[in-house]
Amino acid sequence: MHTLFRFFSVLPLGLAHGIGALLGWLAWLLSPTYRRRFAANSAQAGYAFDEVSPAIGHAGRMVTELPRLWLKDTPVNHTHGAEVVEAAWARGKGIVFLTPHLGCFELSVQGAAARWSAQHGPITILYRPAKQPWLAQMMLSARNRSGIEAVPTTLSGVRQMIKALRKGQAVGLLPDQVPPDGQGQWVPFFGQPAYTMTLAARLALQTGATVVLARCERLSWGRGFDLYFEDLPSPLPAEMDAAVLHLNQAMEHLIRQCPQQYLWGYGRYKQPRQAAPATPGEGA
Repeated sequence: MHTLFRFFSVLPLGLAHGIGALLGWLAWLLSPTYRRRFAANSAQAGYAFDEVSPAIGHAGRMVTELPRLWLKDTPVNHTHGAEVVEAAWARGKGIVFLTPHLGCFELSVQGAAARWSAQHGPITILYRPAKQPWLAQMMLSARNRSGIEAVPTTLSGVRQMIKALRKGQAVGLLPDQVPPDGQGQWVPFFGQPAYTMTLAARLALQTGATVVLARCERLSWGRGFDLYFEDLPSPLPAEMDAAVLHLNQAMEHLIRQCPQQYLWGYGRYKQPRQAAPATPGEGA
């Protein structure tokens, strides 16, 4: 696997994406569970299958582009909304970058770090090691590349993120990731209760950091990536429950700009083992 990983890291991006698209469709064909989840999640958001079917190939592209992202320098083709980030830095309270499982989300933080970390310090992200030793070491090197500081998914890691924000630096999170038991609450996501992390809202509310939304879209035929930054559509509410809902709605806003590259097969609505199930009307 280590050799195969390195092989994919040196392939031309267009070829890697082509192989990935085939693998994505193969996975969809071979897994009834994946097909059902993909169909249910996209339908919940109001999309017909033909509107989001390209996301099947993009899920495969995400896998085959990963070796290149981890082992090589993969520049962003174009950055849109850099003025949003510059304005956030000028406020001096730090930045909470948020991106969903959309497009090349790995490159969102890499692109931001390449552009701003030399001046404003590293971007801190949460990191959970892989179980395989070879992959764990590779992940550690990739996640701690220049301009990025990976911290553990523990209370200590959260404290490091708060410390970074209070120094005026930035952190990055995937707020549509299902959190561990006890670290989330049930909030609507495309109209259905989803166990949602409170960490993103808590970081912004406790430190006064500016929330910046990010999405990194793949261009066709392996032509690269475009990175977009934007402000929240409206200010973050001061009350925690409302703030978490607001961030879920912000993720929906980003996804609707490019639904063909969202991971609709992700188990967004799963229930953590120890978390109490959502009650009717909860989070509405």
